[in-house]
This record gives sequence, structure tokens and C-alpha cells, in this order.
Amino acid sequence: MKNRKVVFLGPWQVETVEEKFSPQIGEQEVLVKKLYTLISPGTELAMLSGNESWFPMPGIPGYAAVSEIVEVGVGVTGFNSGDIVFHYGNHTQYEVVSIRGTFLKVPENLDLKWVPFTRMATVATTAIRVSNIEFGDYVSVTGLGLIGNMAAQLAQLQGAAVIGIDLSGERIRIAEQCGVIHAIRGGEISVHEQIAEFTLGKGVSTHIEATGVPQVAVQSLEWIAKLGEIIFLGSPRGEYNTDVTEILNYCHLYGRGCITFKGAHEWRYPTEPNEFVKHSLVRNSNIVFELMKQKRLQVEPLISHVLKPEEAKKAYEGLRLHKDQYSGVLFDWSET
Repeated sequence: MKNRKVVFLGPWQVETVEEKFSPQIGEQEVLVKKLYTLISPGTELAMLSGNESWFPMPGIPGYAAVSEIVEVGVGVTGFNSGDIVFHYGNHTQYEVVSIRGTFLKVPENLDLKWVPFTRMATVATTAIRVSNIEFGDYVSVTGLGLIGNMAAQLAQLQGAAVIGIDLSGERIRIAEQCGVIHAIRGGEISVHEQIAEFTLGKGVSTHIEATGVPQVAVQSLEWIAKLGEIIFLGSPRGEYNTDVTEILNYCHLYGRGCITFKGAHEWRYPTEPNEFVKHSLVRNSNIVFELMKQKRLQVEPLISHVLKPEEAKKAYEGLRLHKDQYSGVLFDWSET
């Protein structure tokens, strides 16, 4: 058997290779053939930069896939060859994966190109889970890429009036297409002033920071209402020098807001359900499936490109250098 793979050889070096593959399928494992995999722009570009020590090069990126089961291992129950599944798969045509964890049958009549976006949506869901968002609240979101866009949509489903903020006019357009009610372009008119106008001078009770840019997080503190919260959804990256005492006073002093700082890393919740914790990645994924089926969570506007794995260089170059044109990029692993 031959297996195609997208490989990061070194910083900013991407190749698609074909290698011989002799799968060894263990107990509770299956061999899958990918249908579509989705690039996670923030994480994978950080990996490709060579600045993520946890990702050794050469290495295979990717963690969101919809696949067909080719063969099941000994002891596997509940899954059969031919089943279509969502799982945390990498950018390879074939892969042996465990059925434990987030490995779920795809509901019927769900567009298969939407399915890998479930991973982005569950990442975004963490921000909603840790928040105090209630019906009627004002919520702002900085960064309207895949995860920020979905966080904005999910906050609206929670009953909030959402204000999405991005420097890109195209991302603003996509957010509006996805139903985000207020989407404003940063860098033109004072974001603080526009938010004050939307909220009648009160500010937002929850701010979701999805860019991962520390300076953006700091700038957003000024438009958060007293006793509000800032949620760090995007992983902070890059050096930023400022007066940390000023930042801490936003949290400590009532006069500065007494703002609560919260982290929203997806792994704060268990993968599989258990009786002691309400939320899990599996539960969140199943909820996302339903939201997609009901078209309450919009995915189609987020898809900018469906490319063959052989176009991997083009895909990552586009995501890196042409962010307005490239956003949701899928690899189509079909052979025709």
C-alpha cells in the first residue's frame, strides 16, 4: 500500500511525499482512509515556523479529519468497514487510529466538507464553556479567523449580542455572512468608541481574544465592563513588552474594572464523558454536529479552498501571505 503525506521538512519547507505503508492495526484501532482534512492556520503555521518546540521536524501536521474506515482491529465494536467518522487525524491519506477519545460516526446528511470544522468549533466552544455569558449580554471577539468566527457564532447562540473585530475586511464580510450581527474593522475607527456606542457606554461583559496577539489582548481591556471577563482563546504567541502592573490592576482594582482573566485551552476538559464532569470533547463534538445539521452554526462561508494534498505548498503559502484570500483550507484526499 502507498500512502501520501504532507510533511514539514523544516521551517517553511513543505512537501507532499508518497511512501510504502504496511499498517499494523492493534486492538481498539482501525485503519482509515481520509476524505478531507482541515488545516488549522494558527497552530500549523506556528509549527511550520519552527518555533514550536513540541513539534519535531520533519513531521506530519494536522488534527482534524473525516475518514472512511477501511479495516477494523481485534476487539473493535460499534464500528465497521465503510463507516464515515470524524477524528483527530493528520494530513495523510491512510492512518491507523484508536477508536478511543474523539472518534465519532458522522451523522447522515451532513456535508462531509463541514465535518473537519468540528474540531475548530469545539476549540471555540471552550471559550463559551468557561465564560459567564448569559442571554442579553454584550460580547466582543477579537480575531475572526476560523476559531474566532465560530466563537462569535456560538456566543450568539448563547443569547449574547456579539461584536466581532478584525483588521481584515474579508473576514468581516465572512462573519456577517455567518450571521454575526455587529462586525467592525479594527485599525480604522476607534474600536473602543464603537463598542461604547453599541453598548450604550457600558462595555462588554465578556471579551473573547482569539488572535493570540498579546498586544491585542492588552488593548481590549479598556472596553470590558466592570466585573467583566477576558477569555484567552487564541494561544498567545510572540514577545510583547509592557508595564505588567497596569495589566494586573485591570484585574485587581475595582476602579479599573476588577476584570477576571480566564484561559480557554481546549484540553481543560476531558476527552471522553465521565460522571463527574458535565463537559467533554466528545459531548461538544456531538453538539456541534447537531448545530451544523440544523444550520445554526454556519460552516460553508468559512471554506475558502479545497485543494489536493499535492498543492500543500500553495495552501500554506496562501495562509501565511494571503490571509484575506485563504482561511478555511481543506485537503481533498480522493484519488480522482
